[in-house]
Amino acid sequence: MPDTLEEKPAERHEAPARVQDALAEVTSLLRKNRLVEGLVHEQAAHAPDAERAGLVESLVTKQNRALLQRRLDRLHPADIAYILEALPLDERLYLWDLVKSAERDGEILVEVSDAVRESLIDSMDTDELVAAAETLEADELAAIADDLPQEVIDDVFQKLPVDEREQLRQAMSFEEDMVGALMDFEDVQIRADVTLEAVLRYLRRFDELPSQTDQLFVVDRDERLLGVLPINALIVNDPERKVEELMRAPTVKLLQHEKADSAASAFERYDLVSAPVVDTNDRLVGRVTVDEVLDFVRERGHEEVLAQAGLREEEDVFASVWSSFRNRWAWLAVNLVTAFVASRVIGVFEGTIEKLVALAALMPIVAGIGGNSGNQTITMIVRAAALGQVAREHAKKLLRKEAQVALLNGLVWGGVMGLVAMLLYKDVPLGVVMVLAMTLNLLLAAAMGVLIPMTMLRYGRDPAMGSSVLITAVTDSGGFFIFLGLATLFLVR
Repeated sequence: MPDTLEEKPAERHEAPARVQDALAEVTSLLRKNRLVEGLVHEQAAHAPDAERAGLVESLVTKQNRALLQRRLDRLHPADIAYILEALPLDERLYLWDLVKSAERDGEILVEVSDAVRESLIDSMDTDELVAAAETLEADELAAIADDLPQEVIDDVFQKLPVDEREQLRQAMSFEEDMVGALMDFEDVQIRADVTLEAVLRYLRRFDELPSQTDQLFVVDRDERLLGVLPINALIVNDPERKVEELMRAPTVKLLQHEKADSAASAFERYDLVSAPVVDTNDRLVGRVTVDEVLDFVRERGHEEVLAQAGLREEEDVFASVWSSFRNRWAWLAVNLVTAFVASRVIGVFEGTIEKLVALAALMPIVAGIGGNSGNQTITMIVRAAALGQVAREHAKKLLRKEAQVALLNGLVWGGVMGLVAMLLYKDVPLGVVMVLAMTLNLLLAAAMGVLIPMTMLRYGRDPAMGSSVLITAVTDSGGFFIFLGLATLFLVR
């Protein structure tokens, strides 16, 4: 058995847990290979026998490339995608040239991030892209269609059989946050009036069952969904029994145009492996599987993290300076404006600060704790919104609850810092001002922590978009104004 496996390295994949080891090894081989190529090329340029030098160069580089290519052939496409994402652009394209093949290109393009996919597609000609796209299922092709040139989509579309062409058209009609965008068409349909033996004979005609097949979908002659037959029920029951005797209602039935968030919530709530997708007439149009839901949840989580930091889209960590600048400049401009506003707030109270220098040391504490508290509130609400647990009508109740939490935190931690300020500067009124300022700024942070994401939801925007930048701006300016204003009223004479 080991000999047989060794003879077919391309069919043996690394265990996913060792992808970090694979990255380290491939990176080492890649850089060694490029170093050897550079040295041999330099020696060949100064060799008296140019033809012999060229032959040596060819042999050495081919040997090193072959070693690296054999290592890559044993990796799963998802692992290759991971490695490509972890390499600078020049090394990424060098490696991509080694792994490129019509059979694997499409799978790898589906697995890589959007930003990295763009760089790979830019390095391929139209014929290569068409060959890669032709290997993909309709749902996979639809997932990367926005990144492919239109002529490639048109070419592939014309070559598809009529049924697959219709599937592709349908898959491309959904927005990325709809259930239909997660759906695949590899569902196994059976009739209710047949025996289990007939179903087993039907399944034996498949080369292999679609991945994540834990249930078969029972439909009528118009393909309306009647129920599901779990695979375990098919295996353990008498083959002479009818499907209708054992089928049951699906745990959940998804509509193709509903939000994908609802599918993610259903899969989490009911521990699903797959779920049927129907149209408005209850006709079965496909299924959603747990692997697609996991990908969706992971991507949504990444998007929320980026949005909170003010990044407009996912960014290739090795992207060009200009690309990174275009992705980041907008919210940095907003931050610059808010920082200027905060500085002017401080400027208004320059006279107060001159009279009581301790204020300059204590100001960052008031602003910092407000920003931290506001970010905690926003994070909780954005997460709840993503899970469908809060809606716009909950704003008043959330505002009241968060205000109470802020008041309690303000009195406790404001009291602590007020005592510290009083002992440190031997000034009781300063300690009282510290307590009031921290409490009021925490109340402001709580209010904005609720209002910012709820306002975004009201206008159909991503509640995470720029939330971290906005809450920091408000708590900084507000914290400085509250603290210095109270100090002017009660401390400066």
